[in-house]
Amino acid sequence: MKLITPQGYKSSLDTWQTERAIKYFKDFFQSNLSAELRLRRVTAPLFVLTGMGINDDLNGVERPVSFPIKDMSGAQAEVVHSLAKWKRITLADYNTEPGFGLYTDMNAIRADEELDNTHSLYVDQWDWELVIDEKDRNLEYLKEVVRRIYAVIVRSEYAVYEMFPEIKPQLPKDIFMIHSEELLQMYPDKTAKERENLITKKYGAVFIMGIGSKLSNGEKHDGRAPDYDDWSTPNSDGFAGLNGDILVWDNILDQALELSSMGIRVNKESLENQLTLTGQEARKQFYYHKRLLEGSLPLTMGGGIGQSRLCMFMLRKAHVGEIQASIWPEEMRKKCKENGINLL
Repeated sequence: MKLITPQGYKSSLDTWQTERAIKYFKDFFQSNLSAELRLRRVTAPLFVLTGMGINDDLNGVERPVSFPIKDMSGAQAEVVHSLAKWKRITLADYNTEPGFGLYTDMNAIRADEELDNTHSLYVDQWDWELVIDEKDRNLEYLKEVVRRIYAVIVRSEYAVYEMFPEIKPQLPKDIFMIHSEELLQMYPDKTAKERENLITKKYGAVFIMGIGSKLSNGEKHDGRAPDYDDWSTPNSDGFAGLNGDILVWDNILDQALELSSMGIRVNKESLENQLTLTGQEARKQFYYHKRLLEGSLPLTMGGGIGQSRLCMFMLRKAHVGEIQASIWPEEMRKKCKENGINLL
């Protein structure tokens, strides 16, 4: 069992205060994110049809929760892992202009998740997607959007402090940006997670770019599916990748906490390249991939921002189960209770 029990931990908020704070924070954050990036809220599906290529494959090994549909001759549906591809299709069908986009509440079940302080069977995040021009498919624009999202996170932390003064702001004003290859060169004898911890503890908030492509040591910093983020196109800093992860330093758990995964999405050329690199050319037969290759989907960038995880950080909680109701091993529940961690 992977569980961190911080010594002397005691939540600043009781259960009812926590529920109130969750609603206050979520309302504030999503309205500010919407205004900052010009995103319209839409309703999203909980499940999609299997075999359409619409579901997010994450690292390519996670099994989606699936079920047969009685009234559709047993056609198979699967609970979404995220909405990375569905959002792009929706923006096309809504004829969304460049500079505008959408956001939605994404709810998922990830049955293969390894449960710990920050990972749950139940995943909830703000999924967002923005239509962009060809001229915006570059590293500078990616960094600009990251700074704008981070500014919303900083504003939200201060809003929580104003409502609950016992929770002191701790985020730095600016977010530090580094490519995963540069990070490898800084700490060549460390694992990817160790490198994340070292750089995030140093700067407080970081955006690590180039997630999915192989680094100089022959390994990936982390896995990415080949058909949503563009992780293979060379960018202006000389490295591959137009995507990345936002991490902040969690003083409660004494480790880096990933809040968001995002990036500029594949175009026709990078999709074909990444399908070839990963040996998954067969995906070209799927509905989503056919539409992208034929040019009927807009150029976009987007990502997901963990709702429970961001709330966990903002409210200084030691376990994501203090924010959301989920299922946990009985041994974990017992140990959490013994250490002042009240799982919902």
